[in-house]
Amino acid sequence: MQTLIQKKNPNDEAWWASLQSPPSSVPEKADKCNPVLKDSSGQPIETRQGWEIRRNQIRREWLQYLGEIPRPPTPPKYKVLDSDTRDGVLRELVQYEAEPGLPVEGYLLKPLNTTGKRPAVIVLHSTVDHTIRQPAGLEGPEDKWIGLRLAQSGYVAFCPRCYLWQYGEPKNLMKAVTWLHRRHPMVRGMSKMLFDAQRGVDLLVSLPEVNPRQIGSVGHSLGAKEVLYLSAFDQRVRATVSSEGGIGLGYSNWDAPWYLDHEIKGRQMQLNHAELLALIAPRAFLLMGGDSADGDISWPYIEATMPVWKLTGEPQAIGNWNHKSGHAYPPEAMRHMMQWFERYLKG
Repeated sequence: MQTLIQKKNPNDEAWWASLQSPPSSVPEKADKCNPVLKDSSGQPIETRQGWEIRRNQIRREWLQYLGEIPRPPTPPKYKVLDSDTRDGVLRELVQYEAEPGLPVEGYLLKPLNTTGKRPAVIVLHSTVDHTIRQPAGLEGPEDKWIGLRLAQSGYVAFCPRCYLWQYGEPKNLMKAVTWLHRRHPMVRGMSKMLFDAQRGVDLLVSLPEVNPRQIGSVGHSLGAKEVLYLSAFDQRVRATVSSEGGIGLGYSNWDAPWYLDHEIKGRQMQLNHAELLALIAPRAFLLMGGDSADGDISWPYIEATMPVWKLTGEPQAIGNWNHKSGHAYPPEAMRHMMQWFERYLKG
């Protein structure tokens, strides 16, 4: 069994301090983000009450663009299709219904020989054809076995499959988009991803061994996009780590039909990810990048939203970290993810 062991590192305090420090140079192509603490008429917001009014407006505007799939009032029931304890955790392949009548698979990983309620994390996979097997530690590079490492460190982890592979094909993701538009004509792909992630949280909080007040989320690449939206729209998520999703609408392929579609390009003056990010405050959000989709270029989004975290009472719970390793999830990313969750999920 390979267990992630947390060792005290003399550089850790410097790492924490760096999360809110601007890079030595912000790339010229970085987005210019307007201050978020302004109301719809452009006047400064100086109170939490004023921010809540604006926050609700931003939320409504985004949901209107995304379209909504009504969430069932009860958590999804699931059945176990397979299980093993090879890596020192209980790893179950489960099948559940996100939408009524639509079975979805995911891996549920639990620590062995523990008692009491545990913190839990929903782990959303990246764009790989082995999907849920990646975070569950069954396929792909060990650096991305995020769900397995979390379970080995005492968390319950749930790794559900994205709809693109559930209803599409590895070389034909548009098949899933066509399926979605037939079922929900007014819904964008990102809304379906948000819905499915929330149903994953519904399943997690229904487990007797999970503390519903200690829910986190983490994702890399595709998964990073999903956890940004999940944490923005689901206040049950207390702490999030988003790795290399591309925080700016122009930093990655947000205009793909399975995300926000090309129409988002014409809406960027009204809808932007700085305001979406601010919906998360005061809950904890760590943005990781390697100078591919995120990194130094992402700093303006942190700078624009830090005042919201300050106003809402958790000024340190937002940060940006650049590991400078490209579109990767290197070992130090795993270690710092654990530190983030130790402070903001377990603490």
